Amino acid sequence: MPFSKLDLSPKVLEGVAAAGYTDPTPIQLRAIPLVLAGRDLIGSAQTGTGKTAAFALPILTRLDRHGPLRTLVLEPTRELAAQVETAIRDYGRFTDLRTAVVFGGTGYGRQDEALKKGVDILVATPGRLLDQMQRGMVKLDKIEILVLDEADRMLDMGFMPDVRRIVERCPKDRQTMLFSATIPPEIDQLCKWALRNPETVEVGVRRSPAETVTHALYPVASDQKQELLEELLKRTDYDQVLIFCRTKHGADRVAHKLQGQGHSVAVLHSNRTQREREQALNGFRNGRYEVMVATDIAARGIDVEQISHVINFDVPHHPEDYVHRIGRTGRALAAGDAFTIMIAEDIPEVNAIEHFIGQKIPRVKLDDFPYKYTRLLQAAPAPVFGGRSRPKSRW
Repeated sequence: MPFSKLDLSPKVLEGVAAAGYTDPTPIQLRAIPLVLAGRDLIGSAQTGTGKTAAFALPILTRLDRHGPLRTLVLEPTRELAAQVETAIRDYGRFTDLRTAVVFGGTGYGRQDEALKKGVDILVATPGRLLDQMQRGMVKLDKIEILVLDEADRMLDMGFMPDVRRIVERCPKDRQTMLFSATIPPEIDQLCKWALRNPETVEVGVRRSPAETVTHALYPVASDQKQELLEELLKRTDYDQVLIFCRTKHGADRVAHKLQGQGHSVAVLHSNRTQREREQALNGFRNGRYEVMVATDIAARGIDVEQISHVINFDVPHHPEDYVHRIGRTGRALAAGDAFTIMIAEDIPEVNAIEHFIGQKIPRVKLDDFPYKYTRLLQAAPAPVFGGRSRPKSRW
């Protein structure tokens, strides 16, 4: 079914065509009629399934023409907020509807100017939105449609109290949509509190890595993680590599040591200013940096086609994050490799990941690496795998 059969307005259809889209994705096909009908919606979908258009296109159709602020979209990070605002602006380019974005880490000047002109759709991060509300720049009394995007990320970042404060300021007689890759108990409670008889659409929730990605675990003693990382980079023929750390300080520490080894490194986490983050992303995309070190939260804004390798310096706490992390490589059916450095304390998380994806991840040992003793190295051998440009490693 093409977009033209989904009861979208002619001007919105014109924007969709100008963006180069002809057929809706599964989540768009299922969600757009529900949103147009005014139903509350829970969308369980990963980034990359087309969920922004799934809510943006029917919202633009329902608003129809310029008026007061009637739609609020909450996003967990600056990068996502900027991306979503750009997408909505593109889809609505042939309408007179105005879209603006507000997020922290930058000055108020340009954001204030946009708000003073009047906007129909506001995309915002929770903290900066509350600031703007306190300054009297934003009022939510006319909100008709509320979108809580990437809700599990907002939970992970500790934004739920702010989100609840914002929801309480919106009119009760509204349409509410919540999108989340996972629905943990806290998000389920939020749904019951904020949504009314919602429909649920579950599309594209991947429990396994892309088939084009080959992945492996590299067991090592805890005090040799950095040394092993540096050796992996020396032995690997990569185009660009994305390294994940659990914490901001850990990311800074890893990046600093890699820079000392002569690597060109960009860093991406929530303590970086907006300008620093944009420079890092742009530099990584254009090849100025061969390595990017990032946290999970910041990585939601990374969309770079040429990433050949992902390295988990720290095993993620949540299995879903493992799938999301390594999904940064092997995009568009290209081959990719995902290495995960693990220590003894990571065994529960690794077991959870393997249970979640329904397969064992091969354990690999670097030849001629000066391993210190760890009980992980005494484990039974796992199959040696082949694939794209990786270190010659085996048990």
